[in-house]
Amino acid sequence: MLIAQLTDTHIKPAGETAYGKVDTAAFLRRAIQHLNALRPAVAAVFVTGDLADRGLDAEYALLADILADLTAPVYLAAGNHDRRAGIRAAFPGHDYLKDNGQRDDGFIHYAVDLGHLRAVVLDSSVPGQPYGRFCPARLDWLESTLAQAPDRPTLIFQHHPPFKTGIRHMDVQNLQDAEAFLAVLARHPQVAHVACGHVHRASETVLNGIGISIAPSPAHAVTLDLDPNGPASFTMEPPLLRLFHAPPGEPLVSHLSPIGAFDGPHPFFAEDGNIL
Repeated sequence: MLIAQLTDTHIKPAGETAYGKVDTAAFLRRAIQHLNALRPAVAAVFVTGDLADRGLDAEYALLADILADLTAPVYLAAGNHDRRAGIRAAFPGHDYLKDNGQRDDGFIHYAVDLGHLRAVVLDSSVPGQPYGRFCPARLDWLESTLAQAPDRPTLIFQHHPPFKTGIRHMDVQNLQDAEAFLAVLARHPQVAHVACGHVHRASETVLNGIGISIAPSPAHAVTLDLDPNGPASFTMEPPLLRLFHAPPGEPLVSHLSPIGAFDGPHPFFAEDGNIL
């Protein structure tokens, strides 16, 4: 099984660019073309927050139009740039946005069955704040949801990462009070991985024996500046997305897939079997 993660799409209204430079809609369209062409086919795509740049209805409408071209099912998470009500209004056919028993402006969190795997999507957003946090209600929901399927390998998708990357201006707006979240995960050993966004740069670590990753953006990247006094900035690096390869009965493996046309593939061996 192949599962894809997109994050930080930051869609602007049609014709506008992010930060006066980045055509995020064009980058997302290229990412979708890339995903649709992958073989084996992607089973599901999780988009982990900052779907829109300013949470505008026009941004969500354009996002919905672009994502409609995906051949795989798509699942959405909220980021700090998002409005929950805006997401729900633009994606009325996505029943998972409604099935958690919350009010229309309640948290966007849900579980998805993916064959031998289970995915749990969490809402780490705090309206009006750049950082994330899981309040007691969200932690209780996570605890009870994980307890429902203790024997199924589970991936967790969320926007804010629970670890510091060394990029100071992003680390100050990561998941606050992460210890309580990690304590819940420690009680549920079926959790195989936590996939995050927010930082616009691929980063990975292991906390309490659980692999945790941040996916890059399919558009602009946060500059890799580990100077604690470095300014907030972005660079136009080659766009990437994260893939999870999850065969039944085997460990979950994460890959980064560059988006674009590249020379190759070229064979290592000639027709006679000798290496070239």
